[in-house]
Amino acid sequence: MFNEENPVYAHEELLTRIGGLLAKARASGVPVIYVQHNEGAGEELETGSPAWEIHAAIAPEEGEPRIQKHKPDSFEDTDLQSELAARGIGKLVIAGLQTDMCVNATATRAAELGYAITVAGDAHSTWAQGGRSAAEIIEAHNARFSSFARIQNSTAISFE
Repeated sequence: MFNEENPVYAHEELLTRIGGLLAKARASGVPVIYVQHNEGAGEELETGSPAWEIHAAIAPEEGEPRIQKHKPDSFEDTDLQSELAARGIGKLVIAGLQTDMCVNATATRAAELGYAITVAGDAHSTWAQGGRSAAEIIEAHNARFSSFARIQNSTAISFE
């Protein structure tokens, strides 16, 4: 998460915001489902490597499922949709990494599948690339997400 070559924008704030969302969801009895990206040997998110691990500040609690994926879309070739259906979940709050890859692909697919989506607009991140700052990328994607999802800051999201 904290690669020196590609530092995650505002990573400390991101961890705090995601941690706050997790605490609110758990306190309200809302299921928390993690999605973890896996890559092959020698790649940045090589399965089992330190970079692959979920940060301790936002780690799953006992019984919270981890969906393992190999593509940006968390629904593609995973059991995420069956996990959501088994729990009767029709509303999703999406947060995490990487704004322009996994968050984008997953939010888009969730909308296509008919889920009611809230994107935590201040609880997803990326890094500067392609001549654009991370903040610019996040802002552009929040604008895009607003065409099919509710965008809210993490402190405004309620699970009740």
